[in-house]
Amino acid sequence: MKHIKLFESFEEIDSICKKYRIENYTINPDGSVDVDGAVHLSNMGLTEIPLKFGRVSKYFDCSDNKLTTLEGSPSYVGRDFLCYRNRLTTLEGAPREVGRSFYCQENRLTTLEGTLKRVGESFYCGNNKLFTLKGVPEIFGELYVFNCYPNPVHGIYNLFYSYKDFMDSLDWDYIRGNKIVKSRFEEACEEAGIRVPKSIKGYEYI
Repeated sequence: MKHIKLFESFEEIDSICKKYRIENYTINPDGSVDVDGAVHLSNMGLTEIPLKFGRVSKYFDCSDNKLTTLEGSPSYVGRDFLCYRNRLTTLEGAPREVGRSFYCQENRLTTLEGTLKRVGESFYCGNNKLFTLKGVPEIFGELYVFNCYPNPVHGIYNLFYSYKDFMDSLDWDYIRGNKIVKSRFEEACEEAGIRVPKSIKGYEYI
């Protein structure tokens, strides 16, 4: 461990790192913690992330807790970020970029809008309460996986041939809760070359 000790509170940060068995860390001048390795905080009954993290080179796992916010999460994670089975309603506070996979299934998400912008390989958001995928991050790897099943929005996503077609065709502003502006949805379907369904489970046309 190395750090520039500017504030007495850094001693408290050291203590918290030891408590959660975080190793190979550096405390930055702003009090955030970079980790050369992985952070394991799963299944600890946490209601909040106990530190402010900066960059984590490998995994960051805060799954199976009672988190209602991701505040304190790293800004960058080199491999996987796992926050599934919590009580999250948004992805505010999530990393801006994750190098490999992001897992946020089995929460209470009603939106994907937040701080997450880029994911390397895969994004899993099943078992939430999503009627729209507005805010879904860019998946920048050539081999990618996107899974939103089950969510109400899966019925819309499943109409399209691929994730790329889907992302290029849809403007999520036409979805308002469980209602779809039919005229705008028809335009998106026409652009993608698919037939407009008479109905979509969980939604109604307006």
